[in-house]
Amino acid sequence: MKTKKKSNANGLNMSMQRILQARHHDPFEVLGRHIQGQKILIRAFLPHANQVEIVECDQPMQRVPGSDFFEWQGDLDSIPAHYRISWIDDSGDRLTRFDPYCFGPQLEQFDMHLFQQGNHWHAYRFLGAHSHSADGHTGTLFAVWAPNASRVSVVGDFNRWDGRINPMRSRGEAGIWELFIPGIEAGSHYKYEILSQQKSVLLKSDPYGNQFQYRPETASVVAAKPSHEWNDSGWLEDRRQNNWQHSPISIYEIHLGSWRRADNNQFMNYRELAHRLIPYIQQLGFTHIELLPITEHPFDGSWGYQTTGYFAPTSRFGTPDDFRYFVDQMHQNNIGVILDWVPAHFPKDQHALGQFDGSALYEHEDPRRGEHRDWGTLIFNYGRAEVKNFLLASAVYWLEEFHLDGLRVDAVASMLYLDYSREPGDWVPNEHGGRENLEAVKFLQQLNTVTHMEFPGTMILAEESTAWPQVSGPTWLGGLGFSMKWNMGWMHDTLSYMEKDPIHRHYHHDLLTFGLLYCFTENFMLPFSHDEVVHGKGSLLDKMPGDDWQRFASLRLLFSYMFTYPGKKLLFMGSEFAQGREWDENQELDWHLADLPQHYGIQHLIGELNRLYRELPALHGLEFEEGGFEWIDCHDAAQSVLSYLRRGANGEFVVVILNYTPMPRDNYRIGLPAAGSYRELLNSDSEYYGGSNVGNISEIATEPVAWMGHNQSISLRLPPLGALILQLQE
Repeated sequence: MKTKKKSNANGLNMSMQRILQARHHDPFEVLGRHIQGQKILIRAFLPHANQVEIVECDQPMQRVPGSDFFEWQGDLDSIPAHYRISWIDDSGDRLTRFDPYCFGPQLEQFDMHLFQQGNHWHAYRFLGAHSHSADGHTGTLFAVWAPNASRVSVVGDFNRWDGRINPMRSRGEAGIWELFIPGIEAGSHYKYEILSQQKSVLLKSDPYGNQFQYRPETASVVAAKPSHEWNDSGWLEDRRQNNWQHSPISIYEIHLGSWRRADNNQFMNYRELAHRLIPYIQQLGFTHIELLPITEHPFDGSWGYQTTGYFAPTSRFGTPDDFRYFVDQMHQNNIGVILDWVPAHFPKDQHALGQFDGSALYEHEDPRRGEHRDWGTLIFNYGRAEVKNFLLASAVYWLEEFHLDGLRVDAVASMLYLDYSREPGDWVPNEHGGRENLEAVKFLQQLNTVTHMEFPGTMILAEESTAWPQVSGPTWLGGLGFSMKWNMGWMHDTLSYMEKDPIHRHYHHDLLTFGLLYCFTENFMLPFSHDEVVHGKGSLLDKMPGDDWQRFASLRLLFSYMFTYPGKKLLFMGSEFAQGREWDENQELDWHLADLPQHYGIQHLIGELNRLYRELPALHGLEFEEGGFEWIDCHDAAQSVLSYLRRGANGEFVVVILNYTPMPRDNYRIGLPAAGSYRELLNSDSEYYGGSNVGNISEIATEPVAWMGHNQSISLRLPPLGALILQLQE
């Protein structure tokens, strides 16, 4: 026997009261189509409506006295399963829409089950807001994970941002809420209004949103279905077949918002940026570009590292299809695209992930595990299956939906150590009492396993600044599985050495030689990144001591050293033409400098170094193997000179000699492994690069003079603050 639901004085039962108060977890219990024997009851809640009727039967709905509920009751077969409601709102406009509450559940149980396990790599396909068809009716299906919410509503410009109008359906144990709203089209702005268990009302952007408003506005946008037609199949096939470990990889790191600006200092569109970037990258000879995070972020000053949209290219530069065009154009011109991706932390912005459903959902509840004190950000809870799934799906999203060639994972060290940048007592040991974040380790291993399996040929790069073992080691041997690790030790030692006055450099010779003791323990990338030209550090040019001539010569020497040292290469924008000031994200680079002789000389040198690096297997074929490098002499600290061989797999080699003082060295003898004539492939002191043209004009023949462990040797003239690259002539 059914019991009647209690009603209050105005005739509303308790369930209707909860709808009225926007606190009902199951709005379908009250709203929509309800069969009562041979009759049917239709109920709608329309707080801004007058003169409501059901279109299909041309019958008016009656207002429940004293409320904004409207009801109609009739015969069971008098109205179809899906019907339209029409009303005049309080502004006098007539609106007609299909009732969202006459549609059944839309999400598949299997998808939600995989998500709960943390194993749905394509969770972004059903979570978020997506164009959808239900029983032949089109609209948008909204779905969000908020397991601790008491009620979730979709609010937007289509319902006056009123959380009472479109409460969502709870899908039970999965913690997912869904609602299909017919008629909602691409371009509509929306958020989720969440009632927490503590009865606070939160207004949140969509964690899985594919598009967002232009900052500083923070609403999610219903994204149009992708319409871009890709033309990069040849690139993708070559990428799949190519062995990147033995190929040249030279990366131009770029912040799209400050590389170039429009005439009015506004941002350029992804499409315009593509056409401006491509000829420049081709001129300089870089193989890839790496984008500082273009994942959506509200604060320009974070450079994208405080991400709020893990599934959305920032609207600063256009739409998702505009970004697809950008990547496609790069690929058609043989330029790879890598994205800087930030799974280590996220900002506390009230509209974003923090305390998403009123609880510590994406972060740890304990601030000793869930908060970065230094950065004022929150740390993902890598031990929670759905959070791990969120991040894994984000990585897959960028690689699959935008054809990206890799991800650079930011701040890996902060993920690996529970005591990272924390005082004693301000961190919680792992289950074994150690400082390692075991959950983060498992997440990173799974990230690399999944991406390398699903997208062969792509690269996942780690910015990791500690001595954690096997960062680029295979996961089945206990490694983290990254493709490469940034060689932060090499970068710091090298810049520390170059910043010293040349007269003192002989005391610090070990800064240049120490790196070879660990050089082949990882797959290393050599980074001179954006981090080295901000926060008062000055530009690379500013770091060089001496007068202008010495500073430019030292910078040419630095780049020559980088391009001949084992490891893939990365250089931040502006450094390629020796920008003088520190990088500022609020204005474009000082492009006028590139027309000045000394600055153009640096730019020309970068182009030549990239050309040699790409064309000579000795410089790129064995960058991760000990057989690719051999010292000629690493002990000449007194004269601050280094000399070494770079070798390829087929026996080819080049000779590199570096003079770190402003004094030319006449009759400098070095031993060589083969007799014959050697020719300068590059002299960083050439007048073509703005140098003083000290060097060796013609080919130099070896002499049978034993030197440095070799039976043959040559006598050279070393340029001041200069680098020579020599090759044996056939």
